[in-house]
Amino acid sequence: MKQDIHPDYNEVIFEDVSCGFKFKTRTTMKSKETTTWTDGKEYPLIKIETSSESHPFYTGQQKIMDTAGRVEKFRQKFGSKIGKASAA
Repeated sequence: MKQDIHPDYNEVIFEDVSCGFKFKTRTTMKSKETTTWTDGKEYPLIKIETSSESHPFYTGQQKIMDTAGRVEKFRQKFGSKIGKASAA
């Protein structure tokens, strides 16, 4: 690899601000804020709004939409108008 062209790859702490969940990983992102981890060392802190702890897909709180009902409602509302427009 070429020297001095790659960004620094350091350990950081990501904090989900919506639920307070924190995890340590590595990234090239930089931050001026720091926090102390369970090992007693200080790491840069990067705040995020969504993580696997708060995202509806991973927590099981996602809403399932009734797409079949929506399509049928659309056809009832606009079905006759679409047929007339294509016949002209």
